[in-house]
Amino acid sequence: MNCPAQKPDRKTTERNRRIHMKNLCFKLSSLIPPNHFKITSKDLLSQQDQVDQAANYIKQLKERVDELKGKKEMAMRAAGSNNDNLIDAMMIGQRLPVMDLRDMGSSLEVMLISGLNKNFMLYEVISVLEEEGAEVVSASVSTVGDKVFHSLHAQVKISRVGVETSRVWQRLQELIYSTELLHDV
Repeated sequence: MNCPAQKPDRKTTERNRRIHMKNLCFKLSSLIPPNHFKITSKDLLSQQDQVDQAANYIKQLKERVDELKGKKEMAMRAAGSNNDNLIDAMMIGQRLPVMDLRDMGSSLEVMLISGLNKNFMLYEVISVLEEEGAEVVSASVSTVGDKVFHSLHAQVKISRVGVETSRVWQRLQELIYSTELLHDV
């Protein structure tokens, strides 16, 4: 008698497990920037090598986070415990809003700092990124004192086409600073 809720045999279960693991490894390696892999175009990395490269990359990121946390603590001690003083010290000589765009191979990071009274529509920034061939995968907004920090992470939709960073930079500059002019009027 064949039961409809019959448990799959070991061969099928193992095949499904291998397929799942292969997909997870592919997903992991796709998150690592291509410039991190130390291979020539002729070489292909084995799955184990890809996992090793990912582990190395994660270690480097952790070291970088620890280094930046240390710098932050030193800066906070130097500026006192008041966060507003720290941010004001960092922003001396800089006019708001401030934008930073980082091209990380297959992904982009956009950091925007604006004042509470100088707002722009975040959806417009996301639209620019998407029109230029990037898909926003995360966005966060936080307010510290009288400053608003926007952080967006986007991945290139089609890796062989890529994203022209200079064009994205120019369009974002136009968007942010034209919005600023409208608010100043």
